[in-house]
Amino acid sequence: MPEGPLHGVRVLEFSLIVAGPYLGMNLADLGADVVKVEPPEGEPRRHVGVVPGTSKIFQWVNRGKRTIQMDLKEPAARDLIHRMVRDVDVVVTNYRPGVPKRLGIDYETLSKINPRIIYANISGFGSEGPMSEDAGADMTAQAYSGAMAANGKIDENGAPEMISGISLGDTAAGIGAAMGVCAALFHREKTGEGQYLESSLVGGAMALEGLTTMREATSDKASREQILKRYAEIRAAGGTYADMIKARQEGAPTARRGANYWTGYNASDGALVFSANTPGGRVQVRRVLGFEGLGDDDPKVDVHAPDFPAMVKREREEIERVIRQRTVAEWMRDFRAAGAPVAPVLLPEEVADDEQGTHYFQDLVHPVTGPERQVKPIVSFSRTPSFIRAPADMPGDHVEEILHEFGLTEAEITALREAHAIV
Repeated sequence: MPEGPLHGVRVLEFSLIVAGPYLGMNLADLGADVVKVEPPEGEPRRHVGVVPGTSKIFQWVNRGKRTIQMDLKEPAARDLIHRMVRDVDVVVTNYRPGVPKRLGIDYETLSKINPRIIYANISGFGSEGPMSEDAGADMTAQAYSGAMAANGKIDENGAPEMISGISLGDTAAGIGAAMGVCAALFHREKTGEGQYLESSLVGGAMALEGLTTMREATSDKASREQILKRYAEIRAAGGTYADMIKARQEGAPTARRGANYWTGYNASDGALVFSANTPGGRVQVRRVLGFEGLGDDDPKVDVHAPDFPAMVKREREEIERVIRQRTVAEWMRDFRAAGAPVAPVLLPEEVADDEQGTHYFQDLVHPVTGPERQVKPIVSFSRTPSFIRAPADMPGDHVEEILHEFGLTEAEITALREAHAIV
């Protein structure tokens, strides 16, 4: 198979948890040779599964990489990194602010050794502002970016509940940094210049939900100013987060057409969603349902009329009644035949084996845990294919192989082990 578009690019990754590993994973999917440096005991996410030394989350974001375990607090390990970085194109890190400098792997140090390196750093809050030195996690990013409140989930105690099932800030920061690395490599190809780039968990989450946080003077007068006033009233009265979320949801515009066709419904054996955000799409859905007329898309219907909400509610109840009478498969057959914008709601455990879902996966065999199926790279190419090079490795699988590639002799490797610099 032809090599990926980043074939020949060597990456040295200092990372943990999700954001940094996800950045490196994307580079590996594009064909880069990614060497991940772990502490002697292995990266923390290796140890949260049922199999010693690996876990599903580790295998997900560390596929396609080779790892080496070393103690960066040992001078011999730092010397080794400084030797290796001479032959590296990209350095990735997502350690807490200040840690890279203490370990001697910060951009200022490494760029003096190799001025051509692209150094990608992911932090919690970015390098500007009063919280730039603070640690951050995906929960932090969801909360501070506004995404958590925009999602509106509240737990049984009335407290904020995180958006589950997706590491929003982590993955957004990782994808953004991977895009930045590719752009920086292109710039270096033209100029020979390396550079430092960064993304953050909070910034990544904000970028993905920017519509809810952006400011726009004309629209803000009609909505933002009123809801901010309501927030202030709730806070002054000693109200809770749940009270503010309720106020936000109640204050959302309801006088719009097609609300019943941009939502989900229960069939007899599962659920499906309508994603008809155009009048044409809603016509297609209504035809399959057997509904007459244009519904609230009829220009004669006044969305500001006092009885409009009741009309929408009655139609919603009728759609619920009709959809509930048949299975998801039966409805999907008819909706697809009509070209209507409708999709089944798959449960996470079902996706990999669904007739459409299976096309987004690649089968691998892990040396310890056996067969696995992982989501393919996020982008595909016609001439330089992206694909998962290999499953995540186990500690120690590639240490000597990696060090030999960087020019170390057996005697040097033995000396590093004796100095406790590597495992």
